[in-house]
Amino acid sequence: MQSTRSTLVLATIDLSFHHAAAGAVQAILEKHGVSVVELRAPHEEAFKLLEDGKADMLCSAWLPGSHEVYFAPIAKEFEKLTVLYHPYALWGVPDFIPAAQVSAVADLTRPEVARRMNKVIQGINPGAGISRFSVEILEHYGLTGLGYSFENGSLDACVGAFERAVQNGDWVVVPLWQPQYLFACYKIRELSEPNGLLRGKDEATLVLRKSRLPDLPAAAIEELRATSLGNAEATRLDYLVSRGNMSAIEAGRNYLARRA
Repeated sequence: MQSTRSTLVLATIDLSFHHAAAGAVQAILEKHGVSVVELRAPHEEAFKLLEDGKADMLCSAWLPGSHEVYFAPIAKEFEKLTVLYHPYALWGVPDFIPAAQVSAVADLTRPEVARRMNKVIQGINPGAGISRFSVEILEHYGLTGLGYSFENGSLDACVGAFERAVQNGDWVVVPLWQPQYLFACYKIRELSEPNGLLRGKDEATLVLRKSRLPDLPAAAIEELRATSLGNAEATRLDYLVSRGNMSAIEAGRNYLARRA
């Protein structure tokens, strides 16, 4: 789909919290009379839409840790408009697992913990930073040799595996990220990982093709540059979309109304 001067094509990584943040971006553009066509795609495919000129904007590139590998080859063509929030990848466990027994990734190797822990760590798609990092963690800590495995899948598969474990009182590791709506529903304790394998905090960056800047109202660009959702608001929006029966654009309009 080719862009026109009156239409902006937005590539959104196809996960709920990206949908939610994109809804806020779309609400701002809508407010300024900009027509938006949204294309949702997995991580690599979303960046390929930018590379192939099929999309003008992406919500959002997690830089530098998670998505620099996809963005770096095309970075010179794009303007970094704003940092919407500060995401980071993590491994977590339900808070009912005693912290004295499991507070760090290394604790998963302890015999008494390994005996009780569900060995299948259910993740999301393989292009996500948390998926790539989780495979490295398994190798670094020798967890595969203890029977642990990491499985790629959908967001629903990841969430479902965690929620079933919580319902049953099972010990489970969930590979997650902040912001994410599960943190609004459950007490999840982040596990310490001191070797930097989870890459630390990123900047969730809204990027726009430089050649499209002249086509957009100056007031729209100014408002986007001034917008910073923050992790708490991004989590709230994700919850509204995932559990509150709101569309992403409805959640975005809700955000603008509360911000006014």
